[in-house]
Amino acid sequence: MMNLYSVVIAFFSSFCTLYLLSSIAARIGLLDRPCERKQHVGAIPLIGGMSVFFAVSLALIIPLAQNQSLTLFLIAAGVIVFIGVLDDKYSLSVRSRLIGQTLVSAILIFGLDLYVVSLGNIIGFGDFYLGSVGKIFTIVAVIAAINAFNMIDGIDALLGGTGIVAFIALGLMSYMSGNFLVSSISFAFIAALIPYLLANLNMFPFRDKKVFMGDAGSMFIGLTVIWLVVYSIQDTKFGESAFRPVFALYILALPLMDMAAIMYRRIKKGNSPFSPDRDHIHHIFMRAGFTARQAALILVIVSSLIAALGLVFELMNTPDYVMLFVFLGIFCLYSYSIQHSFRLTKFFRRFLTMKNA
Repeated sequence: MMNLYSVVIAFFSSFCTLYLLSSIAARIGLLDRPCERKQHVGAIPLIGGMSVFFAVSLALIIPLAQNQSLTLFLIAAGVIVFIGVLDDKYSLSVRSRLIGQTLVSAILIFGLDLYVVSLGNIIGFGDFYLGSVGKIFTIVAVIAAINAFNMIDGIDALLGGTGIVAFIALGLMSYMSGNFLVSSISFAFIAALIPYLLANLNMFPFRDKKVFMGDAGSMFIGLTVIWLVVYSIQDTKFGESAFRPVFALYILALPLMDMAAIMYRRIKKGNSPFSPDRDHIHHIFMRAGFTARQAALILVIVSSLIAALGLVFELMNTPDYVMLFVFLGIFCLYSYSIQHSFRLTKFFRRFLTMKNA
């Protein structure tokens, strides 16, 4: 069952650490200032990630019995948050971030000897086993997820909202399968993200305490989501795995699709796949006339619908290859929309004009 103590501790710890870290953000140099690519008003503390990390760590350390899996996860999480803080403060190079992310992946994979062994029956001819390639595949998957959540953090509430959607899906599936560790981490994370969202949106009681997640937070969320996925698709002492590997696509859907589509577009233009721009899906919605909050709400709803579809498929035991085919269809539609964003923008502008007429 879910540990309610973890949820309560995470929620109130997040509140306290947000206030505490906001007051010292300027002194430690963790402020996000407006520039050509960042159009917010004023210098905003980049302490959301550290706050969530401290809250989740406290929530897991105090009420839960310690084990190797939890200990190594918290060590790896601490390393990724530290790398993210350095990136927030000093703007690390892409190479430095990738080296750090690979190190974190190795801590978990080799420390626990836990990695993706099989992708399930995704092609309809039996389980697709990875063998010795599984460790390399898992490293790539961890790095991809970390950067996917990092890239989607472009407007208020989008990262927090998509993160909560992912943790709800993970928490529900692990709770129903009896995986106590994953459900506890998932629900503690949700509890810690709620105060952050209130602060990020300047809502009560944080009307004058706006904060951003920062790279520390986005990478921490990405690492946690993908590692809980890797942990959940393994058979454990509690019984069979919480869900099949293909379900992970529905959990990671929006960040993963946005990263893949935008990196393809950058490469097609001759730019680095990691070069910053304003061509993400939320930017397209804003160019179409939606406000940042409206764009975030629409995308979080889209993320929720895809995750809900995945949950229904998983509970109905829909064949793996059908789930993969449906997801690829969603991704193709998404990618087409990104590649032809001018048409999408034109459609939404016409829609908003008719609505306001």
